[in-house]
Amino acid sequence: MKKLILTLSFALAFVFSSNILTAQDKMPSVDIKTLEGKSVNITDFAKEGQLTVISFWATWCTPCKKELDAIADIYPDWQEEYNMELLAITIDDARALAKVRPMVAQKNWDYTILSDANQNLMQALSFQTVPQTFIMDGKGNIVYSHSGYVPGDEYELEDKLAELAGK
Repeated sequence: MKKLILTLSFALAFVFSSNILTAQDKMPSVDIKTLEGKSVNITDFAKEGQLTVISFWATWCTPCKKELDAIADIYPDWQEEYNMELLAITIDDARALAKVRPMVAQKNWDYTILSDANQNLMQALSFQTVPQTFIMDGKGNIVYSHSGYVPGDEYELEDKLAELAGK
């Protein structure tokens, strides 16, 4: 009898943990802000037939800036080849947010820049450090996640984009 109860306990734990993981595969419906202060919901960026790369970064994060710099050179090719958009979401707080616009202009990043200054989306996605990168499909599903950056990670990201785009 103890064996049966133990087996059932493990089975139930597995079922519940599987449901938690499945629920997290969907991008949470969280409002963030444009640099102009307008509220937008992250799920509004899910467009049928388009992939959306979501890169969390901060002005103080050297690996974040290196990653976005590395992608900047190949981003136009990715847009054309894989029908994708990149959202660069800063987690800088309200005080540091003033540095974002000048930095983006100086680096000539042609991305949609958004702000998660209160880190609501970051908390909903349950990650702790930046850079953190996700790919969201056209239905709002999270289909890829990567933490950190070392030179060359952009090619792994491109391989995943190609796979998801069927190329």
